[in-house]
Amino acid sequence: MRPLFLLYACVPALFLSTALWAQQPAAAASSPERERVLDRIDHTAAGFRTTEASFVWDQYQAVVDAKDSQEGKVYFRRSGNETQMAAEITKVDGKLQAKFVIFSDGKVQVYQPGINDVVDIYDAGKNKETFESFLVLGFGGSGHGMLKSFDVTYAGPETLNGASTEKLNLVAKSERARNMFSHILLWIDSRGVSVQQQLFNSEGDYRLAKYSDIQVNQKKIPDSVFKLKTTSKTQFLSH
Repeated sequence: MRPLFLLYACVPALFLSTALWAQQPAAAASSPERERVLDRIDHTAAGFRTTEASFVWDQYQAVVDAKDSQEGKVYFRRSGNETQMAAEITKVDGKLQAKFVIFSDGKVQVYQPGINDVVDIYDAGKNKETFESFLVLGFGGSGHGMLKSFDVTYAGPETLNGASTEKLNLVAKSERARNMFSHILLWIDSRGVSVQQQLFNSEGDYRLAKYSDIQVNQKKIPDSVFKLKTTSKTQFLSH
């Protein structure tokens, strides 16, 4: 589970897998509005090839009344039977800072140039499929697939940055997951893509992910995006 929580920390928009907590049948009552949004997500997932977007990831800690922020770009592509992800963090709390996170070939690689020049590698192992489904929640993942793990309810429309979205509220079915997050909000646009996500815990903390310049299936993402640019002195540490 170490790599999963590592990705959770580095990529706070794409946290939850539709397989990770699939323990019980769906219990939330259906509604025409919910079904419409889930159908829209499913339609996008069926034709998913690539997605790239700019992001702002905010984390708020209530106990110290503090918020930190990360900015950058994130990329996804379907390669054979695998979904790959690359995140390039360029700013932390408004200051330039480079950090790279890549999920490919069943492994998570984290690299922060200049910090001991080390790439930390975490093998997803038997959890590979779980990682993939968790990564693409709202970006190519199944809509109705979420019902395996969450009680999903329609939370109404909302305009974000002049665009119409519809909100879904997710409550995990397993107690283990609810101990991490009391509930999750997804803002779904007309394309069936999650343009904003917010995760809450019972202590008042939350993680808010905002996406812009989202490009779905618009161009091929080069292989170089999913490869770290290291030096001859870079060390690779497997965990």
